[in-house]
Amino acid sequence: MRQMLLRVEFDGADFAGFQPQQAGVRTVGGCLQDAWQRWLGEKVVARTSSRTDAGVHGRRMPVLIRAERMVPPRALVLGFNSHLPVDVAITDAREVPLDFDVRSDAFAKRYVYRVWASQARSPLSRRRAWHVTRRLDLAAMDAAAAHLKGEHDFSAMRAAGCTAQTAVRLLWRVDVDSSASPLIVVTVEGNAFLRNMVRILAGTLIDAGTGRIPADEVPTRLASGRRDQVGQTAPAWGLTLDEVFFGPAGARWGHDHALLTNRWQRHVAAGELVPGDPLT
Repeated sequence: MRQMLLRVEFDGADFAGFQPQQAGVRTVGGCLQDAWQRWLGEKVVARTSSRTDAGVHGRRMPVLIRAERMVPPRALVLGFNSHLPVDVAITDAREVPLDFDVRSDAFAKRYVYRVWASQARSPLSRRRAWHVTRRLDLAAMDAAAAHLKGEHDFSAMRAAGCTAQTAVRLLWRVDVDSSASPLIVVTVEGNAFLRNMVRILAGTLIDAGTGRIPADEVPTRLASGRRDQVGQTAPAWGLTLDEVFFGPAGARWGHDHALLTNRWQRHVAAGELVPGDPLT
């Protein structure tokens, strides 16, 4: 058996998320498994670090394939893509050790949420950005974002069905970029995320921008642990899983993740890595 780590890009608009489901439900993982079987005649399980919701997009989603039949990375990218539908593609592939785990060895993730802030709608952005027609106070959004950085209990920002044992998460980046206005890009990086956490965070920033939630009340509302004290859940189609960061193979999430995160932050601050580079 050998393992290949794929980076997958997909437009999630016509997918019911990543996780393979029953017959007739179109998912990213299901498409990958079906295509592999058609191409190489072997049944495989496509495993990833994140179970995206229906409608959420992926830019460099990591997918682990363990198989007996394997081809060189370049040939895999070219050959596999010829069997995939137009809204999903393999952009990179590399062989990884058998002790590499796509969930346990991940120590950080980056999500991007896009908002089209204009009274006029954008047909070209309708599948990739949330259309908000109300005027937004960008200074208030920046102030609210600053309150969300650091380590907090994010119980107020998770869906009712979230099964995570703890809601404590560390976010070291919550940026609001309006340089391409009317497109506003919210970028969030952290060690882990709860179900719907980024969509609720984005909704909270928008509610701060419209004045529904005063920016200076965000810390108190977050600390309440109550879902009704923070913002709305932003639509899925504005969200993209942009990157997942990995440490050395076998360095399990849990006892080593804090050390890896601190090292990665120092390397980025020193200019030795840029966001998107793995720490090896």
